[in-house]
Amino acid sequence: MMYIHSLGRAARYFPERPAIVSGGQRLTFRQLHDRVAGIVAALSRDGFERGDRLALLLPNEPQYLELIYACAWLGVTVVPVNSRLSVTEIDRILADASPRGIVRHSSLPAPTVQLAWQRVLDKEPLDSAGASSPDPIYDPDSILALIYTSGTTGRPKGVVVSHANILADIDHMNYWLPQQERGVHLHAAPIFHILDFPFIFAAPAFGTCQITIPKFSVASFCETVSRERVSRTVMVPTMINLLIHSPELDRFDLSSLETLAYGGSPMAPELVRRTREALPQVKLIQGYGLTETGFLTGLRDHEHTPARLTSCGRSCPGIDLQVVDQLGREVEAGQRGELVVRGANVTRGYWHNPAGTGGAFQNGMFRTGDIGYRDADGYFYILDRSKDMIVTGGENVYSGEVEAIIYQHPAVLEAAVFGIPDPQWGELVAASIVRKPGHALEAAELIDHCRRFLANYKVPRRVEFSDTELPKGASGKILKTALRERFWTHHERAVA
Repeated sequence: MMYIHSLGRAARYFPERPAIVSGGQRLTFRQLHDRVAGIVAALSRDGFERGDRLALLLPNEPQYLELIYACAWLGVTVVPVNSRLSVTEIDRILADASPRGIVRHSSLPAPTVQLAWQRVLDKEPLDSAGASSPDPIYDPDSILALIYTSGTTGRPKGVVVSHANILADIDHMNYWLPQQERGVHLHAAPIFHILDFPFIFAAPAFGTCQITIPKFSVASFCETVSRERVSRTVMVPTMINLLIHSPELDRFDLSSLETLAYGGSPMAPELVRRTREALPQVKLIQGYGLTETGFLTGLRDHEHTPARLTSCGRSCPGIDLQVVDQLGREVEAGQRGELVVRGANVTRGYWHNPAGTGGAFQNGMFRTGDIGYRDADGYFYILDRSKDMIVTGGENVYSGEVEAIIYQHPAVLEAAVFGIPDPQWGELVAASIVRKPGHALEAAELIDHCRRFLANYKVPRRVEFSDTELPKGASGKILKTALRERFWTHHERAVA
C-alpha cells in the first residue's frame, strides 16, 4: 500500500521532477520508479514473495531507499539493521527476525548467522531491468518493517510496523510539519531509525527530492545543504550541537534551509537558544515518539517560547495521548503519570513476542514507559523514563542490556547502569560496580570487556566502584534513582 501512496503517486503526478540526488547523479521520479521495478523483478526472480523478510545492513545511500521501496512494492517486510551494532548484536536480530536474506555493504560487519540468500550490494548490484514485476500490493495491515529496539533483558524486540502505521504517521507529521512540493529533504539521521524512516515515504508523496549522506559530519552536512539547496532535514540534538558549535558553520551558505525537525532525545533549552542564534532563518520543529508509535507530539516553531522549551508539544487529531496512574486511569492536568497512547500509528505488537506485547498494553493503550504530565493547554512534558532507557546521541540504550554484559565479567558482584547528563551527547552511559571479594577490576578492563559484546555507543563512559553494596529498595531492587540523582541536581530536566 505504501508504495502506491508514495513513490507510485510521485511517478504518476511528478514524473519528471528530481527524486534523488547522489554524487552528481540525478534521478527523476519516473527513473526512480523504473529502477525500483527492476529491483522488484530481481527479488522476485530470486524467490522473494509477499510475507518474506529482507534484512538491510547499509549506510545512508540511495540504494537503501530503493530497496525499501522495492520491499514495500512486493509486500516483503524490510528489517533495517542498525549499522553501528556489533556482529553479536546483528546475529541476535537476524536470529529473531529469521529473514530470507540480507543485503549489506562490504564496509559493515558480516553476520555469522547463515541465511538462504545474501548480497553485498557494492560488489553485486541488484537489478533486473526490463524484467516483469508483479503489481504493487495494497494491504494496510501488511507488515512493512520490523524495526528493532533493544530489550531490557538483552533480547532484541522487533516492532511490527504496518503499512497503515506509516501512512498514519505521515498524516500526523503533515499536521506539525506541512509538506511542500518541490522541496529538498536531506536524510542526515540514520535511515534505520524511526525518526527518519517515515520521511522515506512522505518525501515522494509530496514530490520532494531526497538526498542522503552516508555518515553525518558537520562538513558533509553543510556542503550538501549548500550545494543542493536543501530545504528540510531531521536531526538528533547531538548533531545540532556539533553543527552550531563548529567553526566551519560560517563557511557555508545555509540560507536554503527552512525547517529543522529534531527528535530522538530532548534538546536542552540552551541548545535551542543557540540554534536560533546560529540559524535565525530556520524554523524548529520538535517531535516526540517511539519506535512502537511513530510521532506522538510536536512542538512547532512559534511554540518554542521560554515557558515551553521543556515541553515536547501537543498531540494532533488521530492520536489519543493520555497521562495515567498505575491502574491506567487518566490523571488531571499537572499530575504526573505514565504516558499511554492509542491510534492508527501504534504498533500491533512485537514480532513473535506475545509476552512483550501483552505487557506493553493496558486497557487498550500502549504504555510508552515515559513519565511526565500534561499542562492545562494540552502540552506534554517528559520527566523521566520508567524503563531506565538512556538516550545518548539519539541512540537508545537499555540499562538492562548493558548490565547483562557487565555481569558476565567474573569480578563483578553488583552492577547498575544509568544515564548521566552530557552537553554534547545528551546523556552518557555510566555504571556503578561492586567487585567480588578478593577480585581486582579497573575501569579500563571493564570497558574493554563491554566493547567486545556491545556497540560503541552502549559502552559505559564512566565507571565508578563502590566498597559497599548498591542502594536497594524494600524488594531488593537496586535504586538507580539514588545513584544518578547527584548527576542531575543542577540540570533543567530529569533527563536530557
